[in-house]
Amino acid sequence: MNKKFSVVRFAALSIPMLAMAANVAAAVADMADTPAADTAVEAAAAAPIATVEVATRKTRSSVELGKNEMQKILPGVNPLKALHTLPGVSFQTADPWGNNEQNLSLFIHGFSGSQLGYTMDGVPLGDQQYGNYNGLSPQRAITSENVGRVILSSGAGDLATASTSNLGGTIETFSSNPLPNANFSAQQTVGSYKTSRTFLRYDTGNFGDGNSAYISAAHHEQKAWDFDGRQGGDQINAKFINSSSLGKLTLYVAYSDKIEPNEDSTVRSATEKYQPYTRPFMYPNFQQALSYLSATGATPAAEGNNYRNYYSDAQRTDYLTYAKFDMNLGEATTWSNQIYYHNDDGVGVVAGPIGVAGLPALFAVYFPGQNLKQVFGNSGYATRTTEYEINRNGWLSTLKTELGDHNLQAGLWFEHNRSSAYRRWYALDVNNPSSPYDRPSNPLITQYGSEIDNKVVQLHLQDEWRIRPDLSLQAGFKSSLQFAEGQFPVQPKAGAIANSTALPVGKIDTKKWFLPQIGGRWDITGQDQAFFNIQKNMRQFVTYGGGGASPWSLSSQGAFDLFKSTARPETSITYEAGLRTSHQLNGDVLTGFDGQINVYHVNFKDRLLQISPTSVISSIIGGNLAVLTNVGAVKTNGIDFSGTLHFGRTFSLYNALSYNQSKYDDNYMNGNAVVPTAGKKVPGSPEWMDKFVATLNIADTEFQLGGDYVGKRYATYTNDLQVKSYFLMNLGVSGKLPFLNGGWVKNARYRLNVTNLADRKGDLNVVVGAASGTYNTFPIAPRQGFLTLMADF
Repeated sequence: MNKKFSVVRFAALSIPMLAMAANVAAAVADMADTPAADTAVEAAAAAPIATVEVATRKTRSSVELGKNEMQKILPGVNPLKALHTLPGVSFQTADPWGNNEQNLSLFIHGFSGSQLGYTMDGVPLGDQQYGNYNGLSPQRAITSENVGRVILSSGAGDLATASTSNLGGTIETFSSNPLPNANFSAQQTVGSYKTSRTFLRYDTGNFGDGNSAYISAAHHEQKAWDFDGRQGGDQINAKFINSSSLGKLTLYVAYSDKIEPNEDSTVRSATEKYQPYTRPFMYPNFQQALSYLSATGATPAAEGNNYRNYYSDAQRTDYLTYAKFDMNLGEATTWSNQIYYHNDDGVGVVAGPIGVAGLPALFAVYFPGQNLKQVFGNSGYATRTTEYEINRNGWLSTLKTELGDHNLQAGLWFEHNRSSAYRRWYALDVNNPSSPYDRPSNPLITQYGSEIDNKVVQLHLQDEWRIRPDLSLQAGFKSSLQFAEGQFPVQPKAGAIANSTALPVGKIDTKKWFLPQIGGRWDITGQDQAFFNIQKNMRQFVTYGGGGASPWSLSSQGAFDLFKSTARPETSITYEAGLRTSHQLNGDVLTGFDGQINVYHVNFKDRLLQISPTSVISSIIGGNLAVLTNVGAVKTNGIDFSGTLHFGRTFSLYNALSYNQSKYDDNYMNGNAVVPTAGKKVPGSPEWMDKFVATLNIADTEFQLGGDYVGKRYATYTNDLQVKSYFLMNLGVSGKLPFLNGGWVKNARYRLNVTNLADRKGDLNVVVGAASGTYNTFPIAPRQGFLTLMADF
C-alpha cells in the first residue's frame, strides 16, 4: 500500500476541512495535543506545505476534523457546530458555541439531525432530539477542549456504529488521549455578553507500566444576547489508559451540569400582524411581567401568538462512564469489549401566562369552577415542566482478524434503556416568584407520566477483500432489533389532552435482520483515489412517551394499536461515489491542492408523520384523534465538492460547495383533505451552500476569515412559504505571547474570534411544523467578540 495514503497531516495553514480527506489516524490527532516545544503556530511554521492526503480505509465519503482546527472556530465550540464548515452540512443555533439544544437545527444531505447517528468513543449518544430519551449531546458527553477529532460520514456510517437512527450518516466524536509528559494547561475566554469560559486540565504523563491519565474541569457562562438569561454550566472529564502486551485498557468518566436559556421562536403567517425579530423573556424583571398581563391574565391582543413568556430554560445533569479493553489475541486479531453507563436528570422549564394556548380549559379540568389566577399564585403565570430521566447501560463487542487478503470483522451492540417523561405544572407565586435556575417543587398538576423500557440489539458482519494492492472491496450487513414497552403510571384526566381519555400502553418489537452494505476503493495513483458505497439503513421507532413522533405519544390506545399493526420503520438506501486527491505542485505561487468530490442518491422510504386521520381511520380508532403513519418516500440527489489551494506556507484557501435536492414522492391525506406534497422539496434543508476559509500566516500570527452562505429554505411541506438565504463571516486571529513564555510558563498564546463579522440580520433557522400557511424562525445573533488566553505549565 502506498504510504502516502496512510498518513494524514493537517498543517495550520489550512482549516481541517481542507478537506475532504477522511479517517485521519488517531495518532495524528493525539500529536496535535502535545504542548511541546511547540506551539500550534510554531508547528505550522515548521510544517511542509499543508496537505490533506487520501485516506484509504473508507469506501464512503468520510471527513475528519481535528482538535486544533475545531478550537480555531471558537474555543469550546460544540463538535456539531464545528462540522458546519464541511460541505453538505447545515447547522444553526442561537449561541456562538452551538450549545443551545432547544433551537438547534441540523441537516446533512436532506436528513434532519434526528435521522443521523451519533457516538462518542463508540458509546451511542442517541438521536439528539430536544428532550432526548436515549442519549445526550456531544458537548455534554465531553468537554469541547478534550475532543481529539470528529468524523463525519455524510452518506452512510460504518456498520459497527451503535445507533438506531442513522438513516443519513453518522457523526463520531473521539476524546483525546492523555499526553506522554506531565502537563498542566489553563485556558480563559472572555468576551461579549459577559462571557467567561475557564478550562483547566492536568495530564499525569506516562507513569508505571504503560499508564497515563488526565482530569479536566470547565466552567462556562454567558448572558443571552437578547434578554437576561444565563447560559452555561460545569463539566468534569477524566480518562485513564493502560497499554500492555495484552492490549489497551481505557477508562472514561464525564460529569456535566448545564443550563441553557431557551429562545422563543417568532411565528410567521399572514394572520400574525406582530412579527418581532426576537421574543425576549422578561426575567428577572418580575414587575414588568406583572404589568405585561391584563387584570384577568390576558396577553396583549396586538401581539397575537408572539406574546412573551416570563422565562424558559433547559436543565441537564449527566453522568457518563465507560470501560474498554482492546485485547490482542494474536498478531492479526483483536477483540474489543466496551461497557458503558449513562444517567441523565433533566427538565425543560417555561413560565408563561395562564390565559393562552388553551390553558384555561386544561386547568379547569383539575380545578373546576375555581379562580385559576389565585390557584397559580395570583401572578397570572404558571410554570410548566417536562421532567426527564434516562438510565441506560450497554455493551459493545467487536472481533477483528486478518486472514490473507481478507480483513474480517464481527460485532454486537446491546443496550438497555429505561427512560421517563413527566409533564407537571407549578404555581408562580406573586409574593415569591421562582427562578429559572432552580428546580421547581410541589406541583399542582401532574398531567401525565410515561415510563418506557427499551432494549436494542445490533449485530454486524463485514469483510474487506484486498483484490490487489490498489483495489479493495468491502461487503457486509447489520441486523437491528428493538424491543420496547411503554407504560403511563400517571394518565391525564379526561379533557386534559384534547380528544383523549387515556394515553397508550403496550409493546412494540421491530426486527430488521438484513441491512446490507457494499463498497470499494481504487488507488488510481499515489495521490488519487476513487470510491463507491451502497448501504441500507433503518431508523427504529422513537421510544418517547407524551410528545413527538412516537407511538407512545398518540392520543389513544386505538391509534397505538393501529400503528403497531400497520406502520413500518423508516429506511433509506444510499448510493455514493467520489474521488479524493492530494497533490503537491512545483509552482512558484500555487504549491499544492487537495480535495474531494462526492455524488450521491438516496431512496428514503416509509416516512413517518403525525397527521389527522381519515374517516376510515376514525372509524377504527374511534374519534378524531391524530395518528402517526407512513406517508410515502423521498428521493435525494446531490453533489459535494471541496478543495484547498495552498500558496506556499503563507496562504491557503479552502472552499466547499454543495447542492442537494430532496423531494417528496407522494401526497398524503390529512383528515379527508389531500396535502399536495408530491414533487415538493423537503423544507428546512437548503439546496445550495458554500463555505470558504482563507488562512494567512505572517510571522507568528495566523489570520483566518471564514464565510458561510446558506441558500433559501422552504418553510412548509407544500413549499408555499420560504426563508431567504444568508451569508455570514467570522474572523479568527491567533499567535504566541512571547513575553509570557519562559521559565515555568510554556506555550503561552492567544486567540481572538469575531462571529457574524458584518453584523448581519435575518432568519437563521426555520422551524417547520405545518403543511402550509405558517412556520417559525429564530434570528441571527449579532456580532460578538471573544478573547482566549492559554498556556501550559
